[in-house]
Amino acid sequence: MLRLLRQARNAICGPLHDAGLRRRVAGGGAPALVPFYHRVADHTSNPWTISRKEFARHLDYCRDRLTPASLDVIQATMESGRNDRCLLNITFDDGYAENCDFAIPLLIERHVCCTYFVTVNHIVHQRPFPHDQQNGAPLAVNTVRQLREMADHGVQIGLHARDHVDFATLTAPDQIDQQIRQGKDELEQLIGHPVRHFAFPFGMPAQLTRAAIAGVRRAGLASFCSAFGGYNLPGRDAFHLRRFHGDPEFSRFQNWVRFDPRKLRREPPVPYDTPDPTRRSSGAPECDRLACEASATNAAESDRPHVGAPQ
Repeated sequence: MLRLLRQARNAICGPLHDAGLRRRVAGGGAPALVPFYHRVADHTSNPWTISRKEFARHLDYCRDRLTPASLDVIQATMESGRNDRCLLNITFDDGYAENCDFAIPLLIERHVCCTYFVTVNHIVHQRPFPHDQQNGAPLAVNTVRQLREMADHGVQIGLHARDHVDFATLTAPDQIDQQIRQGKDELEQLIGHPVRHFAFPFGMPAQLTRAAIAGVRRAGLASFCSAFGGYNLPGRDAFHLRRFHGDPEFSRFQNWVRFDPRKLRREPPVPYDTPDPTRRSSGAPECDRLACEASATNAAESDRPHVGAPQ
């Protein structure tokens, strides 16, 4: 019943949202959208898994509406105070092996920018995530080899902490540094690529504490990502990248992409100290391109690549 009501609301409000978005784009206030996913698969259904068909449907819907962009480019547009293109970066959290069977190859084939946030110790020790164990269905995690192959194909690997911890329970700087700074150093050694972005496990306001965000800055990371839903708009502080759930219920996802202004009013505040505005001057790749052209050009006419089977 609720689904039917949401679909009816989209049918009525959707054209109004589209018109409002066109006005926003014309005025240089286009949003950057960063949906997050966990696992794309057709078996072992759970609340953090979306089917292959629905994931492809999300990409199809975004194809003519949004321009793929790296998180670094999204930050640059936020800092510039003006953006006349609606941008998209697809993100994943945790690090599930099945994503390399369909989702990641599809993103690479379509040249859609992707940031893949992983929990280091689960990758290193090949240990299932606690939420899967509690669900009674432990699932395979990515291997180091898969991460390296993704990075080599242009997928940006990000940090999802050293362990899948609740940062609301961590207050001591040494505990936070172990999870963020040490996790970043270990992940860079594993994949042989720089790690620039961090996504909080759970990603709700309770986890986004001042102490934890200060730890992100101490680690030299360019951003932290939340997961409670929000738009990244020109003029907003770019240290905080707001993400929304890539919901398997398509009407919800569609509503986010069409820009629902009510969500701006509902976004919770996240207080933190403003980072050093020079933080991106030395770390951001100079060769970064809006549509991930550098990583995709050589494979433009090739068959869909399969990114490393688990080992």
